[in-house]
Amino acid sequence: MTATTNRPTTTPLEAAATGVAEGTAPMTRNRKPVLAASGGPAKRPSAAAHLSDADVEQLGRELDALRDRVIATRGAADAAYIRRVIRVQRTLEVAGRATLLFSKKRTAFVAGTAMLSVAKILENMEIGHNVLHGQWDWMRDPDIHSTTWEWDFVTPAAAWKHTHNDLHHTWTNVLGKDKDVGYSILRMDEDQPWHPGNLGNPLYNMILAPFFEWGIAIYDLELEAVKDGEKSKDDLKKDLKAMGRKVVRQFTKDYAATPLAAVPFGSGKQALIGTFTANAIRNVWAHSVIFCGHFPDGVDTFTEEEIEGETRGDWYIRQMLGSANISGSKLMHLMTGNLSHQIEHHCFPDLPSNRYHEVAVEMREICERYGLPYTTGPLPKQVYQAWAKVFRLALPNRPRPLPKNAARAVNAPVPPRRPALPMVARVG
Repeated sequence: MTATTNRPTTTPLEAAATGVAEGTAPMTRNRKPVLAASGGPAKRPSAAAHLSDADVEQLGRELDALRDRVIATRGAADAAYIRRVIRVQRTLEVAGRATLLFSKKRTAFVAGTAMLSVAKILENMEIGHNVLHGQWDWMRDPDIHSTTWEWDFVTPAAAWKHTHNDLHHTWTNVLGKDKDVGYSILRMDEDQPWHPGNLGNPLYNMILAPFFEWGIAIYDLELEAVKDGEKSKDDLKKDLKAMGRKVVRQFTKDYAATPLAAVPFGSGKQALIGTFTANAIRNVWAHSVIFCGHFPDGVDTFTEEEIEGETRGDWYIRQMLGSANISGSKLMHLMTGNLSHQIEHHCFPDLPSNRYHEVAVEMREICERYGLPYTTGPLPKQVYQAWAKVFRLALPNRPRPLPKNAARAVNAPVPPRRPALPMVARVG
């Protein structure tokens, strides 16, 4: 199949405004904003308050041009990359499951679990997540397409594409609209009201990490939307049935087929533990990467006032300020699904993930030129900051201290106004 470099009919911003991504049907519950053609919101985020409407418009044009350059150069090398990653992933999965057949031996257990863990991470992060974003739809390969791919996660691809692609990437970090800010269970911003249940923040997150796919599956059901009347009970029943079918499929593959195949070799129990461990490792890794991209220090959140009247450039700015990158090696970038380039991904969610590293060079330069922060740091630092926020926000907000001597100044008598001194030129 010859790769094509035809430009898609919609940009990520247009898709965000209409709810239609390339190769997908419009969502049933349309909650999309319409980007303003000019002007800007009444109030911009503090990190971008120094920019004029003209500055923001120019920034938007520069980022559009950057995206267009990558689109124009997609081709055979990119297609070969994703097909190579898929081959490696499938080889590791087959080898891992085969090795677990002999997992009664400790070396086989460790090797099989390790290979299966890496295979699951690659499938979720670099392949599944990015294929479902439509990053490879331009290849016109029905086997590697956002409308046909079903990933190795208990949540069905269709449900995840709605909550993630349609909602999260549209309302990135807008409090009250982007439910990914805490996934409806964690308090992850000081402007979110505190209640006693938030004391469990650390415990909730400790449970969420190894069972992350289950947390996402429940989150994708949008139970809050049902409660608020935004989603019908009939739609919930359909989603529950779809999730049930997916759970049966995943359980059959991981907790029935592989362990049963290992029984004749006396390794059934070990194979079961191995597949469960591989899922837990994948879940903890995915949880860490996602939290590093959205919750470390320096990542901003936004009010609805700050997005009212957003233009194309303002939308880009919100993605840049509401995301954080992870610094590291090429292997680390691969294992994160290139979500280590979270800023670039949020600005250009449909660009091939293997191109984010080159986009990042220009993106960082643009941020510096426009005086915008570019949040990045090593994985351990970002993980620490995200977890520190989980613990800190389990408690009510601390009262902000008054400036030094402010308390004394409040009760101090107001001195009589003195006449202004004449302006004197300073010499010497």
